[in-house]
Amino acid sequence: MKRPKLRKASKRLTCHKRYKIQKKIREHHRKVRKEAKKRGHKKPKKDPGVPSAAPFKEELLREAEQRKQRLEELKQKQKLNRQKEHEKKRKLEAKKNAAKIKEKAEGKESSGKSKAKTNKLLDKNSKKSFCRELKKVIEASDVVLEVLDARDPMGCRCPQLEQAVTCSGGDKKLLLVLNKIDLVPKENLEKWLNYLKKEFPTVAFKSATLMKDRTMQEHSAKRRARVDLSRTTECFGSKCLLKLLQEHGKTQNKAIQVGVVGFPNVGKSSIINSLKGVRACNVGLTRGVTKSMQIVHIDKQTKILDSPSIIADPSNNALALALRSIIDTEESGSADVLEGIDAILNHCSKQQVMMHYSIPDFRNTEEFLTLLAQKRGMLKKGGVPDLENIAKLLLCDWTGAKISYHSQPPASQRLPPYLTEDKIAEMQECFNLKNLEEENKNTVQALKYPSPASSIIFQSAGMANGIIEENKVIEVASEWENLETSKEEEEEEEEDFTESDDDQDDEEEEEKDVKQESKVQVTRKAKLGKRQTSPANSEEQVAESEHSNSLSFSLDKTADEDDAYDFNTDYV
Repeated sequence: MKRPKLRKASKRLTCHKRYKIQKKIREHHRKVRKEAKKRGHKKPKKDPGVPSAAPFKEELLREAEQRKQRLEELKQKQKLNRQKEHEKKRKLEAKKNAAKIKEKAEGKESSGKSKAKTNKLLDKNSKKSFCRELKKVIEASDVVLEVLDARDPMGCRCPQLEQAVTCSGGDKKLLLVLNKIDLVPKENLEKWLNYLKKEFPTVAFKSATLMKDRTMQEHSAKRRARVDLSRTTECFGSKCLLKLLQEHGKTQNKAIQVGVVGFPNVGKSSIINSLKGVRACNVGLTRGVTKSMQIVHIDKQTKILDSPSIIADPSNNALALALRSIIDTEESGSADVLEGIDAILNHCSKQQVMMHYSIPDFRNTEEFLTLLAQKRGMLKKGGVPDLENIAKLLLCDWTGAKISYHSQPPASQRLPPYLTEDKIAEMQECFNLKNLEEENKNTVQALKYPSPASSIIFQSAGMANGIIEENKVIEVASEWENLETSKEEEEEEEEDFTESDDDQDDEEEEEKDVKQESKVQVTRKAKLGKRQTSPANSEEQVAESEHSNSLSFSLDKTADEDDAYDFNTDYV
């Protein structure tokens, strides 16, 4: 039997009920209007702007624009600082939570073990540990290879290291290895070889960047046919360097140990892999991959010691710190990375940078990064350029082997204070320099080089100071150390670390600052009259105002703001 259709209930209201609702609505609207009248709600006044009859109109508008620009810059700085603090807090909380979970899972005994492990890891990653391991390598080695990047050899030299080796006594020798020679023009490379060989024996070298690991499986023939690895798997200068070391071992009548040292990303581990012919040491674009001394046996008479990077002294200039310091780009703050990019751009030819990246003219570093981020499609939500990530990527490119740039050797040869003619003769004593020169010529002839036009001209900042002594290291307490030492304090402060509240408070502070700036504007009626009488003085005042704009800006009431034009006042 077919079921009967159920009718839906009607939504109609009785007239009595409908009129009653309409009456209530009218009463409510009346009440709202009455209250608004009592409060005296006023419409916001429209900014009248500068009257066209007012004297020095352009100057006033320029001042207002500069003031607005300074406010925006200040807000941007405050925002970056806040982001930095929040990142630190988030990382600290994440690590703290991870430690808590581990403790709960493993219990008291296992928590004790995990603490010991984290302390060991901390010790391994600390700058003091790096210095300790580097000192071990220098003391244990008979020959020290100082690896230099051919693009900026002078910037890769460490006077403290060279002094430690030359003044150590005994038969310890120092060799310079000029790596990444395929990234500079041929003429520039020959100039640098002629300059450096006057101080220490110098070997031209091009390491193989792609090495097969012992554990790697053979790829299929089809896959190998697609990729041309001829350029990356070939190394040049390895035979010359091995021959030089073996000859030195024969003169000493013993097995020698060779220490490989240098600043981050100069290619220390890549040179060892090239000499061995197998990937014996870990390599990577990130700085500070090697954390401890590693022994690699080349043959019966030669052992090579891989070392951690030299730690750059904080007293170095911004360029040296950007290119030579051990920076973890993932953990470092955006302000440090942006400062490093700014230093690099200031030491390069602007036209060549524009040609290399195919971008239009730019006024400052931020504009350059914005244009590059838009070109490469590195955008955040809403199409905002991701300046922080593009800056980190750019820094990796400049320290890695992607960008071809070159610096010129100094016009006159000035020996460092720790090097005398006797020391130079002592360092060159057991090496056949004629054979070395011939081998270097053969290496230079065998390689392909970029043209001088395509390579960016770079102004070197000179030798970079490094820290070798462990007691001279100023260790900045890391977040993990703070976690271990002050666990109880952090538990008390857990409730204060709510991010949303912090963000809201910061936004409110920003708004207050902007309101204060807009309120601290004083009328200029009297001063406008004075300016009409003395037009000569106006130029001096403009110069003074431009000078004051270059100084650091504060939100407090300054002399410039006393002269500010009040847009709310009508002078007509």
